[in-house]
Amino acid sequence: MNLERMKSVSLSAYPRTLSRRAGAKRLRSAARVPAVIYGRKTQSQNLELILKELEDLIHRSASENILVDLTLKEDARPVRLALMKEVQHHVVSGRILHVDFHEVSADEKVTVSVPVEAVGEAAGVKNGGVLEHVLFKVKVRALPKDLPEVLTVDVSHLEIGKAVHIGEIPAPLDVEILGDKNISVIAVAAPVTEAEEAAAEAEAAVSAGDVEMIKEKKEEGEAAEGGAPGKAAAKPAEKAPEKVPEKAAEKAPEKKTEKKK
Repeated sequence: MNLERMKSVSLSAYPRTLSRRAGAKRLRSAARVPAVIYGRKTQSQNLELILKELEDLIHRSASENILVDLTLKEDARPVRLALMKEVQHHVVSGRILHVDFHEVSADEKVTVSVPVEAVGEAAGVKNGGVLEHVLFKVKVRALPKDLPEVLTVDVSHLEIGKAVHIGEIPAPLDVEILGDKNISVIAVAAPVTEAEEAAAEAEAAVSAGDVEMIKEKKEEGEAAEGGAPGKAAAKPAEKAPEKVPEKAAEKAPEKKTEKKK
């Protein structure tokens, strides 16, 4: 397994005077990025970064897990060793909106998520199998200077139905790989046959038909109750009291008079 250690890189930062939402918008309009730095032994502090410098730094890195020597202009503590913990991007444009830095000590171990990459061509893939990347990142614990940028795993020995688990990833020197040792990271699955693919499509079609049938029955039931789908059925009208026809009511006294005669 090849190993590239994380190297600290320099990045300039400035104390941030503009806060809240309006202040952040003004910063971004000036090609700057709001940021914050925090640590276990220090209070959080609002910062601002130059957008172009930050973009260049991220583009040159294997991941957004970056160890930086943060140079704070006009600050009582001008240099801070920190990990870039979270980078927020705009969902549409992808522009960087905010950055979180976690200040660390050179002699204190930290935990980060590191990307896992497969190298080599799996034996099972040569025989028609499919390489599946189950976990793209695993957590590791080490001193900042020992943190790996990426964990590369040789998969050339993997046959169909076999996998590399967390516990089988060779741990770099002075690095502890965390997590359930039995969880698969990379596996080779058997190829899907035409019969299995057709069966899956048929099952999906049947499921869709069942949904339509249930919907139709529901609509028929609602129609029988006298209500449209989504509306309560109308209450039956109360039976009005029967009225005596006016003509019959007028003739009744005449019959009584005839009987008296």
